[in-house]
Amino acid sequence: MIRIAITGNIAAGKTAVQKIIEKYGYKVLDTDKAGHELLDQLPEIKQAFKNYDVFSDTGEISREKLGKLVFSDKELKKKLEGIIHPQIRKELIKFFNTNKSEPVIFAGIPLLFESNMRDIFDKVLLIYTDDEIRKKRLLLRNNYTPEYAGIRMKSQIPQEEKKLLSDYIIYNNGTLSDLERSVEKFLTEQTKH
Repeated sequence: MIRIAITGNIAAGKTAVQKIIEKYGYKVLDTDKAGHELLDQLPEIKQAFKNYDVFSDTGEISREKLGKLVFSDKELKKKLEGIIHPQIRKELIKFFNTNKSEPVIFAGIPLLFESNMRDIFDKVLLIYTDDEIRKKRLLLRNNYTPEYAGIRMKSQIPQEEKKLLSDYIIYNNGTLSDLERSVEKFLTEQTKH
């Protein structure tokens, strides 16, 4: 079984790539989704942030409020990651074990390098999109202010560094059909081995 991490910085197009790969019948774990579910399930998070304004009216953690808080405070970001990253690692290992009969499996993991989880993957596929395009996407898609978009983009290891740490790179500066062609080509290469 070959375990391939799909990574890339915010708004690079990882989710689109994951959907294309799934369409071809491959198993893909979306760690972003898993992380969102963990926010609601882990009492340690509610406990760690109980003195902050991160809760919705129903008492659940608001991802938006928590995001704004941790991206404005490095220590709180570390605290949150210290709770979530070990749990994500467990989810990944469970996913690998459940699918060990598959020849190739994928996991979308935006913070692969930041969370030091490179060791549990065989290969890394980086989705690379020019910074200007990513910023535009964040302003449109997420309704971020230009300042907040900049903070979120700067919170990750720069793409140029990640290129050096990755086995494969798909450039996503064009249309969705360009991206589909690139992913298809990548998958064809994988099945040749």
